[in-house]
Amino acid sequence: MTILEKIENKSAVIGIVGLGYVGLPLMLAYTAKGYRCIGFDIDQTKIDCLERGESYIEHIDSAPIKDAVDKKLFEATTDFSRISEVEAIILCVPTPLDKHYEPDLSYVTGTMDIIAPYLKEGQIVSLESTTYPGTTEEELRPRIEAQGFEIGKDVYLVYSPEREDPGNAHFSSKNIPKVMGGSTPACSEVGKALYEAAISEVVPVASTQVAEFTKLLENIYRCVNIGLANEMKIAADRMGVDIWQVIDAAATKPFGFTPFYPGPGLGGHCIPIDPFYLTWKAREYGVHTRFIELAGEINRAMPEYVVQKTAEALNNVCKSIKGSKILIMGLAYKSDVDDMRESPTFELLDLLSEKGAEPDYYDPHIPVIGPTREHDNWLGKESIQWSQENISSYDLVLISTDHKAFNISELLAWAPLIVDTRNAVGKSGLKTTSGQLWKA
Repeated sequence: MTILEKIENKSAVIGIVGLGYVGLPLMLAYTAKGYRCIGFDIDQTKIDCLERGESYIEHIDSAPIKDAVDKKLFEATTDFSRISEVEAIILCVPTPLDKHYEPDLSYVTGTMDIIAPYLKEGQIVSLESTTYPGTTEEELRPRIEAQGFEIGKDVYLVYSPEREDPGNAHFSSKNIPKVMGGSTPACSEVGKALYEAAISEVVPVASTQVAEFTKLLENIYRCVNIGLANEMKIAADRMGVDIWQVIDAAATKPFGFTPFYPGPGLGGHCIPIDPFYLTWKAREYGVHTRFIELAGEINRAMPEYVVQKTAEALNNVCKSIKGSKILIMGLAYKSDVDDMRESPTFELLDLLSEKGAEPDYYDPHIPVIGPTREHDNWLGKESIQWSQENISSYDLVLISTDHKAFNISELLAWAPLIVDTRNAVGKSGLKTTSGQLWKA
């Protein structure tokens, strides 16, 4: 029986490698359609949690996980030799940057090196991790061929970038159109069938490189426009103009303008990282991606700008950053999620601490800081409890993330000084006392 027939009759077993914000929702999309899935991860605590039918990601409910486990449609393991039991292998592993802002493909290549000996004829391998154009052909293909397989005949190879938006109630793995490119026409045919089995719309493209470039363009578009919004914020502030009012007014134009909003810096697993994958690869072809690099410089400088505005606010009440107690509201990189990957709040914590401040954070979605790749100095730090006694004890409160759970009314009543990077107070419509609010 061919892999296409197995996908069609739902006897194909789907292997998901990496059970995080991308892999876990994807697994649920397949089990919801009746496919059996095996999840692979190196983190035993995640495996234990999933085996109990429990979710460790706030916006993903435990109920469908438990249902899949109870129906024996899903099991999780750290045993990568079980790759031989699946028909489809979907890689959802991290692709961070190193300290020089260059691509770190160690998770991708390391994972392929581990699973390569267990590949078998008739399988499909799909990479979903965001990366530079050429990765699938230059890194995955040789590792598969080294096992004696012919791509497009023995093993099928595709690239299909993840398009997750944590916390978005309107879009999920099931209904976000799925771009997919194969190494050969036969690979594309199998890849299309694989993803159509669980996702409402699949968008085939001509090659893995086109699919890889598509993902980068999507996020670079956002990065550049956020960089523009951040630069406009700084200019507007110097001119005494409220940039939030400017953006809202411009957004009334029904064509030719899409609103992007400034903030304390970029966060998340895509926008702060993905542009540098393209700039790195472009240099190989003698191309200097100036727009991308400029936007990156502006966005990376925003935490410093916020700290500067914090210093101005404190100076206005005859205080210095050194020795001041400062509370940062929001550790997550975006509102209403528990995702703290690449959050600019970590940079704010570092900068304020370096300047002698005593920073704390409040985030009801992240009660304690867990392991991170770059900020282990904050490991184990706990969110403060929300109370009048606690909030009023801080010299300044800095809003870094605009969670709906935040009580802005109580904040205004209790905090003597507020620096708002998200226009949270402005959107609330509540009045502030003279000199209490600073926008950054």
